[in-house]
Amino acid sequence: MTPTSDSPPNRTIRTRSPVRDWEDALISGNGSQGALVHSGPDRTRLTLCHERLFLPAREPLPAPRTAPILPELRALLGRGESRAAAERITALAAGEGYRGTHWIDPLVGAAELALTPDRPVPGPLTRSCDLDTGVVTEELPDGTLHRVFASRADDVVVCEFLRAGGLEGRLTLGTLPEEPPVPLWARADAGTDRLSLTVTLPDRPAGTAPGYTVTCAVTSEGGTVRPDGGGLAVRGVRRLTLVLRTEVAAPGAERPPAPAVLPGKRTGPLLERHRTLHGELMGRFRLRLDGAGPGHGRGADPERIARLVDAGRYAVISACGDLPPTLQGVWSGTYDPPWRSGYTFDGNLPSALAGLHPTGTPELMPPLFDLMDAFAEDLRENARRLYGCGGILLPAHASTSGRHNHFGPEWCLTCWTAGAAWVARLYWDHYAYTRDRAFLRERALPFLTEAAEFHEDFLCADGFSPSYSPENTPADGDGQACVNATMDVAAVRDLARNLVRAHRVLGLPGARRWVRLAARLPGYRIGPDGCLAEWAGTAGPVAQTDRHAHRHASHLYPLWYERDPAFADPRLAGAAARAVRARLAWWRGQEADEMAFGLVQLGLAAAALGMSEEACEAVSLLAERYWRPTMVPTHNRGRILNVDIGGGFPALVAAMLLGSAEGRVDVLPALPREWASGCAEGLRARGGVVVDRLEWGPDGVLVDLRATADGPLLVRMPDGDRRIRLTAGGTVRLRGKLRNG
Repeated sequence: MTPTSDSPPNRTIRTRSPVRDWEDALISGNGSQGALVHSGPDRTRLTLCHERLFLPAREPLPAPRTAPILPELRALLGRGESRAAAERITALAAGEGYRGTHWIDPLVGAAELALTPDRPVPGPLTRSCDLDTGVVTEELPDGTLHRVFASRADDVVVCEFLRAGGLEGRLTLGTLPEEPPVPLWARADAGTDRLSLTVTLPDRPAGTAPGYTVTCAVTSEGGTVRPDGGGLAVRGVRRLTLVLRTEVAAPGAERPPAPAVLPGKRTGPLLERHRTLHGELMGRFRLRLDGAGPGHGRGADPERIARLVDAGRYAVISACGDLPPTLQGVWSGTYDPPWRSGYTFDGNLPSALAGLHPTGTPELMPPLFDLMDAFAEDLRENARRLYGCGGILLPAHASTSGRHNHFGPEWCLTCWTAGAAWVARLYWDHYAYTRDRAFLRERALPFLTEAAEFHEDFLCADGFSPSYSPENTPADGDGQACVNATMDVAAVRDLARNLVRAHRVLGLPGARRWVRLAARLPGYRIGPDGCLAEWAGTAGPVAQTDRHAHRHASHLYPLWYERDPAFADPRLAGAAARAVRARLAWWRGQEADEMAFGLVQLGLAAAALGMSEEACEAVSLLAERYWRPTMVPTHNRGRILNVDIGGGFPALVAAMLLGSAEGRVDVLPALPREWASGCAEGLRARGGVVVDRLEWGPDGVLVDLRATADGPLLVRMPDGDRRIRLTAGGTVRLRGKLRNG
């Protein structure tokens, strides 16, 4: 083996890029509390955020009662009248209160904390973020040092200012500096050792949160701190320590919470407790990638790719609390975030969560399952009202409720029925990676069952009608409503297969029911161009021909997780490979803003097919286009803070290094020649397998495997298959060559 260094990678981000707005911030978060640190020469500033602070802007309505017109909708789709079907849904919904798009409640920033110096400090700031501790540091040209972290141990944001010559300025805590979409009543209070902000929502819909409180405990060393018109005047203070907490009232409460009683104000113990928890999560996975040398590298620098894996994991770990990450994680510096920054289930949220299992942080997944529990009655109501079906129907967008509220004549999202089946795969994977049989029996099986019960009732002689392939329109169609989107077929095939496996693992009867469901599903289709078709069947006179110039790649779903057994057929595998190349050719020439996670979808499919160069190109496009100088991921090219590729990018890199299915792991299934050598520590595989170390280089491959339970394992090494047996807690080391011969 080529010698490697065991020294940990440098996980500190440094930048001197200017701050234009809150999206240029460095981020810190403990899952529940978030801090955006975005100072400038005129003030040192951070925006405080909370995972539950969805502004109750509109009362959620029940999903429209379209079940009685389902035969009419199916007839329209059978005649190829896609737009007419979507407009019929919209017209009916208008009579039930849906006039125009009904947006979800937005995730908003709680408050802005600012220390404004008596005199601005010109010149660029030196800014850094230590990913292993979550500490953000800013150094001003006058020597002022500003440190911030969100403590996972104490559920507070800690902010420290230091200046040898003494701080001179005014400390304030207030609401965001923009007009809110609904009335806010804000009251700021100041004392020598505290600031507080209480925000009440006087016109909120019934049963929603009445407001929130931000509390700031203040400790100073040297100089003086005194109340000054709702803020604090700071004079000659060498060290100013602030401990802050945002608390959001429970829905239906009478008033905002009282100001919090905060933990001890010494920074050292607070940081040490937090460092232990956050650092342990970050330390579960480490990656080093080395390039192929001069003249051989294409695409993004391998070292940058490894650093972005760390940065992506940091963003998602910092955004997983009692709730899963929204589009923007746990951060928002506005009252009007893009797409209201809720949970987007038809791509963004699954991408954000995709790296949690393969990089070793499965305990961050249950917030998704808790959210599904909270939405359960709404999901059942959606199924009944929209389609007259049992089971559950998950909307594409949600925040404070699971009601199917967001749709329109173009974005006909009520036609998307695969959401619960997709989330069911995340339930199954949680079992597959952890081998937690109690979770499988008590949480996964009930959810999978209800997701499948919907499709038992919904499937008709034509298959899935209505259907929807997220955001794409057939090239010969006039709307997005369709019949038999390949994603729907694939997600429900996967759901039925996993239900059969769950019954077998738990020794329960009833699996034949799900075999019968699988038998009712349409098959996959290969289009005239030889690509895997995005629509598995026609809609009457409309052939539903592919349109590869699109940012989603939903028809490649059968390859994102465990490869659908149907793709053992070389014809289907070849068609999928051609579909990857067709979409990638479009992405290659894109200069306009397009969402990032579609490249994750392409890359995962390429990795599953062993298409190493195509997977590498997807990684390179992601690395070169979708990150700010702060290494915070974005939705569009360099703009719109968004955490979906924060999970998707590490998941894609991990999939290129390790594939897995029940009873099998694939070592380096899509290793590009650009990654000539490297080392990954802490990869995880389905079947409860942990890859403590995977190392490769010109001299060969080394892999250390262990498992949580005894059992046989097929290991597909680059130079051939090995059949081994793992015992719980024991380690097996395998060596091989990078290529046969």
